[in-house]
Amino acid sequence: MEQRFTFDGVASLYNTSRPLYPDALFADVIDFAGLEAKDQILEIGCGTGQATEGFARRGFSILALDPGAELIGIAQERLAEFPRVRFEQTTFEAWPGKPESFRLIFAAQSFHWVSPELRFTRTTALLAPEGTLAVFGNVPIRPEPPLSKKFAEIYARHAPQLAGPPVEAWYLPDGPFARELQQSDYFEAPMHHCYPWSRSHTAQSYTDLLRTLSSYRLLTEDRREALLAELADAINVHGGAFELHYETHLYLAKRASAA
Repeated sequence: MEQRFTFDGVASLYNTSRPLYPDALFADVIDFAGLEAKDQILEIGCGTGQATEGFARRGFSILALDPGAELIGIAQERLAEFPRVRFEQTTFEAWPGKPESFRLIFAAQSFHWVSPELRFTRTTALLAPEGTLAVFGNVPIRPEPPLSKKFAEIYARHAPQLAGPPVEAWYLPDGPFARELQQSDYFEAPMHHCYPWSRSHTAQSYTDLLRTLSSYRLLTEDRREALLAELADAINVHGGAFELHYETHLYLAKRASAA
């Protein structure tokens, strides 16, 4: 199974455990794109609708794509009150689409799964002239000492391959995506926003979150359970809760006039 397809097996947990996105982000996207009520929006990889909801509550017409049947089922229930939101079960690469149909294409925590060869060519082809690509992701910051030291010891024992920077670091300003977008001929010079925030976690809520991450899903069950049990124990010894800090990074770029 492709790594990006592992989320469907934990769709319900994904829905309750994955963090949302700052309200200011949606306002910044709408303002940059100059969106109006009549405009069409395409979402790449909607999951259970965490980011979809941010635009749906502002009244926009959205077509949301995701390959996961369970994920889409939950997203449909979650957004049932918004008749202007539609869903299709498909990957972005396989979806045919109609050229120049969308004023905005956005991807929340999903653009790194899109085939590198098609990320910019397909989005450009589907965007209307002067349309906008918005890509954003939540990047967790390493917990503060002494918890960070304890976590490092636990990962070294059970899953040393997960001890380095998180996959989400792809969205950092010094990460690969920012460079690719800056150097792309398909888009004008991008704009970047960063939104710092935090979320309090118990041992249960934190290990639930980790269970939804693809890198943890790919561990053998015994290794995953041993890792999560020790992480939970460390949090409980630490007082039963901790504050997990995040940075949400948003990149906005207009389709180049020559594209």
